[in-house]
Amino acid sequence: MRKSLILFSVLLLAATPCYAHFGTLIPSNDIITQADNKTLGLQVKFIHPMEGHYMEMAKPKQFGVMHNGRKTDLLDSLRAVKGQGPGQSGQFTFWRGDYKIRRPGDYTFFVKPTPYWEPAEDKFIVHYTKVCVGALGLESGWDQPVGLETEIIPLSRPYGLWSGNLFSGRVLLKGKPVPYAEIEVEYLNEAAEGGKIHPPSDPFVTQVIKADADGVFHYAMPKAGWWGFAALSDADWKLQHDGVDKDVEIGAVYWAHTTELQ
Repeated sequence: MRKSLILFSVLLLAATPCYAHFGTLIPSNDIITQADNKTLGLQVKFIHPMEGHYMEMAKPKQFGVMHNGRKTDLLDSLRAVKGQGPGQSGQFTFWRGDYKIRRPGDYTFFVKPTPYWEPAEDKFIVHYTKVCVGALGLESGWDQPVGLETEIIPLSRPYGLWSGNLFSGRVLLKGKPVPYAEIEVEYLNEAAEGGKIHPPSDPFVTQVIKADADGVFHYAMPKAGWWGFAALSDADWKLQHDGVDKDVEIGAVYWAHTTELQ
C-alpha cells in the first residue's frame, strides 16, 4: 500500500503542468510618433505570461538601452512596485522605469536579471530579456545585437506588426548561432487586446518551436498583443545555493507586439 501511494504521488507530480517562466520587459508603446508622448513607461517582471502569475523579482543586475550602437545604463531609473496575478494571494515585487525619447531611431531595451533560484527545478534561472521601440520614423538598429551572453536577434522588424504576421529571429549564445534551439512562445494574457484568452488545455499555454541548423526560427502570431519568445540554454558556469554548486538556465527572451488588422 505504501509503495502504491509513493508511486501515485510521483505520477501526480509528473502530471502537474510546469508553466514556463519568462523575463518580461514591456514598454508603454512599441512605436513613438511625433504626436505621441515621448516618455516611455517600462515594466520589468518575472512571470508566467499566459496565466499572469508573478514571481518575486530582485533588482536586475543590468537595465539599459541601446540606440545608434551606443548603450546607456538605466538601472538607477528602476523603482520597485508590487503586483499579483489571478488567484495569487501575495504581492510580488516587479520594477518600473521611465525613459524619454529624444532622437529618431530604434531603441532596444535590455535586462540582465539577478539569478532566480527555482527549487522545483533545482537550478538558477537568468533570462536576458529585450524589446525594441521604433521612434520618430528612423527605422535603424532593430537587428543589431546588444552583446548579451545569449540573445535573440530579430530577422523581422519587431514593431509595426499585424496579428498573423510571421516573426523570425536567430538565437545566439556567446555571439554564435544555436543550431536547433528550442524556443518557448507565450502570449502576455494580462495585457490581452480584445479580451483575455482561455487555453482549452495545457499544451496551448506554451507553444514550442525549434530553430533550424542556423539558429533561425519563425512563428505566426495569431492575436493582437505582446508575444514572448524564450530560447533556453544551460550555462557553462554554476552558482552556489546553500554551499552547493547548481546549474544555471540562461534564457534569451524577446518581446514583440502585434496589432489587429483594421
